[in-house]
Amino acid sequence: MHRDSSPGDDDAGRGGVDAVLFDFHGTLAQLEPLTRSVSLAAESCGRRLNPLAVTALADAIGAQGWLGSGMEPRVRPDFADAWADRDLDEDAHREAFTALAAQAHGVFEGLAEALYDRMASPEGWVAFADTIGTLVSLKAQGYPIALVSNIGFDARPILRRLGIDRFIDEWVLSYEVGYCKPDEKIFYAACHALDVEPSRVLMVGDTMADAGAARIGARCYLVPHAEAGRIVGLDAVLRLVRSGC
Repeated sequence: MHRDSSPGDDDAGRGGVDAVLFDFHGTLAQLEPLTRSVSLAAESCGRRLNPLAVTALADAIGAQGWLGSGMEPRVRPDFADAWADRDLDEDAHREAFTALAAQAHGVFEGLAEALYDRMASPEGWVAFADTIGTLVSLKAQGYPIALVSNIGFDARPILRRLGIDRFIDEWVLSYEVGYCKPDEKIFYAACHALDVEPSRVLMVGDTMADAGAARIGARCYLVPHAEAGRIVGLDAVLRLVRSGC
């Protein structure tokens, strides 16, 4: 699935693209299956659940809009402020997601907090099958790369464990820079960090917030949703940078 929002004709030079910006979650990596997270979180609370109980809990939490579920988050008024600030503040991020999980049917004391800890843990993430190969090829061809992520905690340890951090030249994380996609300022910050013109950048993501880079003249490519460890379509990035999108 290729959703391209190219701004116009290619520039002269190396395919019209001089640098690549990547989103993190849903683009380079995905959370481990929710059933695994729930099982391990429950064990950390001293509860060993049978597979049916794990599946029921995972379904209930996923239905609240847990990260990676693909469901619309069910945000109640009592944590709406934290949800609005979740990608700008570490405390708000934890509050928002623990409250989201805690409202699911069957969640027992301590589980929401343990589930959040698993989400923020490097062990809780899996790179897509085509992530490393794509990044290796881009770096071999001399393309600088920035990570541009809406996130409320430091993604560096996660990407380090996945072997991805070595390919990242610049880190533009929303809670560090103070603005979130699709705000144009976060994309400008990434272009400035890489010292490249916005019109010669390809933004690779998985949501319309990532496509906000088109507002500054960048090219955009959105990958489809994929489960952890599967192929997500990043091989298309190599073709796009060569062709200028």
